[in-house]
Amino acid sequence: MGEADRGGRGDVPVRRLTVLYDAECHLCTFVRNWLVKQRQLVPLDLVPAGHARARRLFPDLDHAATLSDITVIADGGQLYRGPAAWIVCMWALRAYRPTAHRMATPAGMKVAKQVVLGAARYREAQWGPQPGGGAYRRSDGWRYDPKDGWFLEAYGYEAPGPGEEPAASAPGCDSGCRTAD
Repeated sequence: MGEADRGGRGDVPVRRLTVLYDAECHLCTFVRNWLVKQRQLVPLDLVPAGHARARRLFPDLDHAATLSDITVIADGGQLYRGPAAWIVCMWALRAYRPTAHRMATPAGMKVAKQVVLGAARYREAQWGPQPGGGAYRRSDGWRYDPKDGWFLEAYGYEAPGPGEEPAASAPGCDSGCRTAD
């Protein structure tokens, strides 16, 4: 893996990995669900990219970039993106560690890059191109802005995390008006 793909110190042991994934992408969610079912040699914490929890855990991280490219952060500060992130996820899994070692070679890295490019093509077909980490909009009114994170456009509410319930309604009366109106 090249220095552009990973950061941190190479002499620091990795005991835990945080995987930032796009919770709005069907492929990313499928991979996330697959990862949690695998036997892990190194525990994986799976956190939606751009979510408030990700921002609290990693305040200095470019969160817009985490939506366009899988990002893995090790407990020792190592940062992995793209093909290197996929490889380190495999390395954390009991059944796939030998594959990860093969993929970390120059020849294996070429294969890993092709896998990541294929995933990017799928995501672009699903979302359309996102130049410069542009905002993602969902049909239910939630929007991700690289600067501010997830929020409900009409009211500025922060998006709920996985398994959390969304806010019941906007502040105000039953007619739907806002308190400030």
